[in-house]
Amino acid sequence: MSDVIIAGGGLAGLAAAVRLADAGFQVHLFEERGFLGGRATSYPYPHSETEVIDNCQHILLGCCEQLLDFYERLGVAGKVRFHDRYYFLEPGGRLSTLKSGLLPAPLHFAGSFASLKFLTAGEKFALACALARMRRDRRTRDELDQITMREWLDSQRQPGRLIERFWKPVLVSAVNEDLDRMAASHGFQVLKTGMLGGPRDSAMGVPSVPLGELYGAGAWRRYSNVTIHLQTSVSEVLLDENEVRGVRIGDRVERADYYVSALPVDRASALLAPLRIPAAEFGQSPITGIHLWFDRPVTDLPHAVLLDGTLHWMFNKREGRYLLVVVSASRGLVDKSRAEVIETALRELGAYLPAVREARLEKAHVVKETKATFSARPGLDALRPGTQTRYRNLFLAGDWTRTGWPATMEGAVRSGYSAAEAISHAASL
Repeated sequence: MSDVIIAGGGLAGLAAAVRLADAGFQVHLFEERGFLGGRATSYPYPHSETEVIDNCQHILLGCCEQLLDFYERLGVAGKVRFHDRYYFLEPGGRLSTLKSGLLPAPLHFAGSFASLKFLTAGEKFALACALARMRRDRRTRDELDQITMREWLDSQRQPGRLIERFWKPVLVSAVNEDLDRMAASHGFQVLKTGMLGGPRDSAMGVPSVPLGELYGAGAWRRYSNVTIHLQTSVSEVLLDENEVRGVRIGDRVERADYYVSALPVDRASALLAPLRIPAAEFGQSPITGIHLWFDRPVTDLPHAVLLDGTLHWMFNKREGRYLLVVVSASRGLVDKSRAEVIETALRELGAYLPAVREARLEKAHVVKETKATFSARPGLDALRPGTQTRYRNLFLAGDWTRTGWPATMEGAVRSGYSAAEAISHAASL
């Protein structure tokens, strides 16, 4: 069977490796860092010999079918815990719960939606009208990739408070971009595919183990035809007119029948200059994760959307004493010092969880992923390349390729699967 070389050990490269291995290919994957997972990984807490932390909290929805398939193939799907409800916290601690009921999609949230405390009756009516219009516009309007989500919301006369309390927390967290920068097409997809797709599709999955454990060494024992090379990078791709004839790794050249670039867009653009990948057009959107350890439990909620402040989500990582707070599209925090970010988190968190004000902070850690995702702006989808290239044996993968999804774990896995399918097809010709 043919050999395949994959450059990049993020989710796109790992997904391609799994699908190719299952198809019988011999796979060699090269990752320049000492761990797998790319931007969805974990590592030891710098000041502890036992604590392992995620770079940021990564979640999935039940509609992420290919990501779940990837976990199944690695034998780790049971390490994802699904939740059928969403909690919304207001300053002062008032709690609202959105959960699935007995009605069929897209009305499965109707019962709990009516009882939400953080929206007024008028705001609920405006939201219901917009969601109904969204279902029509998604089928009939072809310019949704050319306008921002905020422009569409304004055209629907959505109240500012409703935008801040519903549309922003749901969509900014899902797409990692502000509403006035986000293509409306991505906002539509999140609501249609996830929240309105039905109880199964809208269930939120949270890994119950550190991310790195999902694709650690143990997960690859079943794949004897996959060899993973850590701390080993591809420095050059040797191109002929119509094909790749090898890749340079250190002072040697490695050859295979097929090649997959599963690198970030800026790295792929530099390494594969003849493809003219427009990396500069993608932009970047940051995510900030704030890890907080307290001397006592401060909440029994598993997670919550935090309304009206800087913080977006809170996740209870362990017994209410270790919380991970997430701020998506966190441009306002990038230039702030570690102390300033922690101070902001503690001050605002205390407004939602009064126990925080009484607890002692034992330690804290701030992770700023300044290149967390590309900026899902209007017009970008037309610039995202497909899987196949002008070279017969070179294929692209990565969440930035044309997956039909924004920069998500599902999009990354879809791209890897697409590359594997294209290679399987090419090998059968």
